[in-house]
Amino acid sequence: QVQLVESGGGLVQAGGSLRLACVASRRTFKNYAVAWFRQAPGKERDFVAAITWSGGTIYYANSVKGRFTISRDNAKNTLYLQMNNLKPEDTAVYYCAADDKLGTTSTTYDYWGQGTQVTVSS
Repeated sequence: QVQLVESGGGLVQAGGSLRLACVASRRTFKNYAVAWFRQAPGKERDFVAAITWSGGTIYYANSVKGRFTISRDNAKNTLYLQMNNLKPEDTAVYYCAADDKLGTTSTTYDYWGQGTQVTVSS
């Protein structure tokens, strides 16, 4: 069992930046692939970015490529999402997820955090 806790969300103007963090409860976090998803009101949960345990493979959704950067620090059991040039359409609850497999669909991941709200004003 892995518990995940996100932080770093907030209200930002369009063009601004935020850095999300997700702290895992177990040292075995280093063995898991981890990902960020987001869900806007009334919409499905969408893939944002994912990274393997080693950081050797990274996937991004087309909508965030060039603006968002996923990274991890296994020594700190922490996953990050640096979000730059934010747009109003990035407004959503952002969730981190973990599993022993890497994927871009929500069904891949067994472990989820509670989410952190990101609101981008125009």
